[in-house]
Amino acid sequence: MKHQGKPPEGNLTAWKEFVLLGFAEVPQLQWFLFGLFFVIYMIILPGNGTILVITKVEPAFQTPMYFFLGNFSFLEIFTLPRILVSLWTQDRSISLLSCATQMYFFLMFGATECFLLAVMSYDRYVAICNPLHYPLVMNPKKCHQLAVGSWFGGMPVQIGQTWQIFSLHFCHSNQINHFFCDIPPILKLACGKTFVHEVSVYIVAVLFAVVPFMLILASYSKIGLTILRLPTAQGRAKAFSTCSSHLLVVILFFGSASITYLRPKSNHSAGTDKVLSLLYTIVTPMFNPMIYSLRNRDVIAALKRFLLKT
Repeated sequence: MKHQGKPPEGNLTAWKEFVLLGFAEVPQLQWFLFGLFFVIYMIILPGNGTILVITKVEPAFQTPMYFFLGNFSFLEIFTLPRILVSLWTQDRSISLLSCATQMYFFLMFGATECFLLAVMSYDRYVAICNPLHYPLVMNPKKCHQLAVGSWFGGMPVQIGQTWQIFSLHFCHSNQINHFFCDIPPILKLACGKTFVHEVSVYIVAVLFAVVPFMLILASYSKIGLTILRLPTAQGRAKAFSTCSSHLLVVILFFGSASITYLRPKSNHSAGTDKVLSLLYTIVTPMFNPMIYSLRNRDVIAALKRFLLKT
């Protein structure tokens, strides 16, 4: 490995780059993992890309629900390429600036995903609990405002958090035991006490993950009560079907992300962090098109029409 050992005491710039170990502990599986992740990305890219295109070109899908779903699918495309490049070239080195940039975009996309999931639950709440007011409440202007807020609302905080992490002194190994630049494994490389930084990570996690999750729970509590009051079983089943896809994605994403970022530093293990990270960086984007599309006859019909046109 490059640049092993210790840099001069307290000198952050002694490390010109980090080394992402990724799955180096299983060198005999590197090509298998590359093939596996490549196949997964070949599912993620066309699957989410198709949803994105359909929600833009099909008149029947010019609705708030599919507008937010298109934004959500756009997010899911950007995680795997760096991992694939590392596995293909076997070059795991990454400069400090590239690592900081990668961390920032990962945090920003994560925050955006949390906000979009909360907005999508609010959309379902208005559609089911206040259907007569739905066109007025979820008008195009409001939808665009919610989308812009989801994309850019966390930007200043994530810039500040990334700067705070990379202002630390790294006097241990420069080897990051992960497959991308994430906060927990990088904090392990810092010398001195990192308690203040850990607290700030918890605060940001609560702000951008726990608060949206609580809003989602509140929305679905009201949705559940409304569904139970519907007079027919068919009506209840139809109302629930419009929410079940979103609920599956919420459980998968928030479950794995919360365990990763809300555990104490002492309870972090590299193996567990990698597995959990795979869930919300790879598994969720892979299943997103399946969960939202294959269970939706309208989407399948629109896809057939789109393919026939092209």
